[in-house]
Amino acid sequence: MQRKASAVWKGGLKDGKGTVSSASGVLSNTAYSFTTRFENSPGTNPEELIAAAHAACFSMALSAQLGNANLTAESINTTATLSLDKLDSGWTITTIQLDVAARVPKADDAAFQKAANDAKTGCPISKLLNAKITMSAKLEN
Repeated sequence: MQRKASAVWKGGLKDGKGTVSSASGVLSNTAYSFTTRFENSPGTNPEELIAAAHAACFSMALSAQLGNANLTAESINTTATLSLDKLDSGWTITTIQLDVAARVPKADDAAFQKAANDAKTGCPISKLLNAKITMSAKLEN
């Protein structure tokens, strides 16, 4: 299985502009720039896209882990907060905090925590990233 996305950048680092597109068309010439990446201007950036991918991947991995325990989630809501820090070696993704709240009928907290931890380590995006990944997982009633 392969997935493709592409980016085009024109100009210098600070005054240039780019677009990112995905083969599916979900992203189609979506603009990004220095200011959307480093100055919180409206628009996307690579780190936001990684955080979105991680949240989505983790949610699916958690669903799979719950299924292995014969549990089915009514809902899994995950937020991934990525930290990009300037280190001596340059800009680095240093941490990603996963915050998940899930409604899982018939689940006890121990089974849920095990499924969440297994999903955190087993998610393909977690495996890809060389960052400290932390998590807060809450089972809702």
